[in-house]
Amino acid sequence: MSPPRQLHLNLNFMNAGSYSSAWRRPESEAADFIDPAFLVRQAQLAERGTFDAVFLADNPALPDRPDLRPYQALEPTVVLAAMAAATTHIGLIATLSTTYNEPYNVARRFASLDHVSGGRSGWNIVTTAETGTARNFGLDEVLPHDQRYARAVEFADVVTALWDSWEPGALVGDKESGRFIDGSRIHPIDHRGRYFSVQGALNVPPSPQGRPVIVQAGGSGDGQDLAARHADLVFSVAHSLDEARSFADGLRARLLRSGRAPAEVVICPGLVTILGSTEAEAKRRERDLWESVPIDYGLARLARTLNVDPGRLKLDEPLPADIPFPENHSQTFFKGTVTLAQRNGLTVRDLVKAQGGGGTQHRLAVGTPEQVADGIETWFRSGAVDGFNIMPDVTVSGLEVFVEEVVPLLRRRGIFREAYSGRTLRDHLGLPPPSVRHRRPAAATA
Repeated sequence: MSPPRQLHLNLNFMNAGSYSSAWRRPESEAADFIDPAFLVRQAQLAERGTFDAVFLADNPALPDRPDLRPYQALEPTVVLAAMAAATTHIGLIATLSTTYNEPYNVARRFASLDHVSGGRSGWNIVTTAETGTARNFGLDEVLPHDQRYARAVEFADVVTALWDSWEPGALVGDKESGRFIDGSRIHPIDHRGRYFSVQGALNVPPSPQGRPVIVQAGGSGDGQDLAARHADLVFSVAHSLDEARSFADGLRARLLRSGRAPAEVVICPGLVTILGSTEAEAKRRERDLWESVPIDYGLARLARTLNVDPGRLKLDEPLPADIPFPENHSQTFFKGTVTLAQRNGLTVRDLVKAQGGGGTQHRLAVGTPEQVADGIETWFRSGAVDGFNIMPDVTVSGLEVFVEEVVPLLRRRGIFREAYSGRTLRDHLGLPPPSVRHRRPAAATA
């Protein structure tokens, strides 16, 4: 008999917290977002809760309103290297954009992090649809959606080929014969494509988990196609169980068309947690956080998600019915936001509140530890999700309550691990060793 399914939990580390006002709480410090000691402590706390991984998002640009909240400032793989030195099991996932990097550097960076961490690294593939970022890299505007994803597919193909360019046993290290590496087991990839020309091979030997885990977070059709081709773990957006089922069904159908089994990919939507010892206390905490958010900030964030002028959004009216679909911006968050508003009949003010004052586009779970655990269990047992990316409202206090009070409930219900049973991120995710799909056969190399 196969073992029962186990829930997967990741910490989506939004510095001070997922709420825009989290940094204003007494337990938070303004400089936490650039304090390595704070960042490491949260990774250690998530490891104490036996989370699968810590996930760091990234956007290499100042946000629109840096005067109002902390943001992802430090380069994520550098932060993860510090976390790797201070932890032993928890996975370490970072976002690096395929639009503003080169495949060889990304392949080398994550292979290095995998060695440094003992096989715990993961790369989150994004294409980045932010105008401010484009202008930091010599572009006047964001590349068209289809070009970004065509580049991303080729980018991921090249990175994976580089990770697979060493065969097992290539590192010999025979002191008697003096033979250090068996060159016949290392293969240039000789890639010549539309966007990249890369000879290879990678200069880093294979890592303890075979290759780093690949994560994908875009919910558009192109994003799901990219996930079906490459992803081991998918981060999604779902505000209802029906949305979660629809997304999972669509992705699993794509996986089958790509010749992959649905069990090869773990699906985890985001979940913002607001916890209290009673439901009334949790709702009071939510209200306090919401009332500390400048409404113009939340309105500006919502307008950016919808790609409209903020002046079109009236706080006490529904969303305008004629907002055009953003062909060249984030389609995932646009669809999730509009669906949330329409399904629940929300005004713009209600919608900003439902998105953590503009801090998140993910589902909010407000209640006692038992109530939050109930919701997690219901969604997990439905089969629509494999777990969640936990996004505490205020990191420094919300994560600790989740680890100390929600995690034990999930363990008692038999759906979450009591302790780590493996050492690598692939072990935590229940994934088999990666299949080598891109290595050039030895006979084809000089």
